[in-house]
Amino acid sequence: MTGRCLPPSRAICLAWKTAPEMSTPTIRIGTRRSQLALWQTHHVLDRLHAAHPQLAVEVVHMTTTGDRILDRPLPEIGGKGLFTQELEDALRAGEIDLAVHSLKDLPTAMPPGFALGAVLSRANPFDALISRDGHTLETLPDGATVGTSSLRRRAQLLAARPDLRTESLRGNVDTRLRKALDPAGPYAAIVLAVAGLERLERQDVIGQVLPAEIMLPAPGQGAIAVQCRAGDDSILARLAALDDRATRLAVTAERAFLEKLDAGCRLPVSAYATLDGDMLRLAGRVSGLDGVQTITVSGTAPAADSYALGARLAAEALDQGADDLLAAVRGGLPA
Repeated sequence: MTGRCLPPSRAICLAWKTAPEMSTPTIRIGTRRSQLALWQTHHVLDRLHAAHPQLAVEVVHMTTTGDRILDRPLPEIGGKGLFTQELEDALRAGEIDLAVHSLKDLPTAMPPGFALGAVLSRANPFDALISRDGHTLETLPDGATVGTSSLRRRAQLLAARPDLRTESLRGNVDTRLRKALDPAGPYAAIVLAVAGLERLERQDVIGQVLPAEIMLPAPGQGAIAVQCRAGDDSILARLAALDDRATRLAVTAERAFLEKLDAGCRLPVSAYATLDGDMLRLAGRVSGLDGVQTITVSGTAPAADSYALGARLAAEALDQGADDLLAAVRGGLPA
């Protein structure tokens, strides 16, 4: 049997199977059901098939806690792994062999028995402002309401424009765009990741890509991660063809910064690393919720020291008072 992935809007993926490996066990990929998650999974499947044409692969659709609870802002739901826990449970139980994640959603502490098998080449890591009236951040009216459920985005928006109001915004990309573009809607603008808009071919709605000086991205933003069981040498060998060295080095530094701050993805912590030759440059930021207090650190290190670079800059941020800023935010969030 042969097969192919259908467009994400169909929410279906057919298995790739060819005669020479019909006896080879099928690799099962777990994914969330959102249109963006399906796009990312199809992308991984296509890359696997390009590297291993005889491989049999099928997709298993799952629903996570973050998908089920849509009436509350993400920071208020509490806990880790809102979009990953169910996939990890299925991996542990042997119900799937791979789990595809947006790396920014994956907690920095990898549970025992799991491995980050591949980090694919990163898409645009930055955030986009979307306004039905074509505003940029600079031209938004005084007191305008911007939709976002991200404390990181909220804090950096307020640092640039203290007059703005922010309101919670949940749902998949299409749902958020409908709310943003509704002439009678409550939002003058919303903020979404550029990578997701580009993957779903909705870059037409982008009014402004927010530069790093204004809004550093979330650690790992724009990168797709493939998680598998540690010690599964056959799977790890196949995933090696998908791994992008420059992206892995960059996100290792970013995630080390987040980990050493003990912040998790709910708190207003940003980080962005780039590789230039054999040197890695990282910028990290910790923000107070009101945007008034901001700690930004940066530094460089040899690429081989990517984790150490993130850890060093986290220590610098802590020396400058980052723990007090984060403690104030934690105090208002559920455990």
